[in-house]
Amino acid sequence: MIGDSALLLPFLALLAAGAAAGFAGGLFGIGGGFVVVPALVLILPLLGTQSDQLTHVAVGTSLATIIFTSLRAVRSHALRGAVDLGVLKSWAPWVVAGTVLGTLVAHQVSSTTLALIFGVGVLAFAVHFLMPRVNDRQVLEAMPGGAARAGLAGGLGLLSSLLGIGGGTITTMTMTMCGTPIHRAIGTASGMGAIIAVPASIGFVIIGFSEPGLPWGSFGYVNLPAALAVVTTSVLLAPLGVAVAHKLSPKLLRLVFGIYLVFVGVTMITST
Repeated sequence: MIGDSALLLPFLALLAAGAAAGFAGGLFGIGGGFVVVPALVLILPLLGTQSDQLTHVAVGTSLATIIFTSLRAVRSHALRGAVDLGVLKSWAPWVVAGTVLGTLVAHQVSSTTLALIFGVGVLAFAVHFLMPRVNDRQVLEAMPGGAARAGLAGGLGLLSSLLGIGGGTITTMTMTMCGTPIHRAIGTASGMGAIIAVPASIGFVIIGFSEPGLPWGSFGYVNLPAALAVVTTSVLLAPLGVAVAHKLSPKLLRLVFGIYLVFVGVTMITST
């Protein structure tokens, strides 16, 4: 049994991670998983998580926190008229289908390989926001439908559930390439997190339900005390991130978002 004094440091670290995740979620329209998962990988061993279960618990717990961060952020964006509910509704069935598939294969996929692949992908996404010629180039006049929408949305759910993220990066990039203003793209992307995180969290509870040796307070691969600590500060900081996002010019917001993606991509690659 871990003593109260031994729990203080990880608890404070979880609160700090939640604050950073909430602010990033509101600012960039992401669910905060890029902040929460690395933090949990460092903190969970202090709670007794075994190394072979570390990634699963980190991802599952991150997905659970994204539900609350996403709902708080999308509400703040919606009050500013920056959420396209039509996109969320039309993408939701395919996103959920991809999320379920991703959850089913989660424990079969190497976390090291995923980190490398996704790190390279994130760096590729950063080019879209950092290079002016790419930024000003519109690929489509409107969001895709039919098979293209099903493929993009399903892939979004699949990748996000495997990495414990809210899918805001891909959603924002797709919408801006289809002519959506950056603020509206980020606002809509903030709502995609909950659509991904709800079924994915349930899935991680199910696949980890009978696993032995999980840390205290775990419900499957979701650690409830860690999730609660992160959510406590993330929901408070998400509106601040939204407020900052709407004060920045679209060009500056693209630059900030692109730099953020570079940081995430390099971090994921160097961690493999």
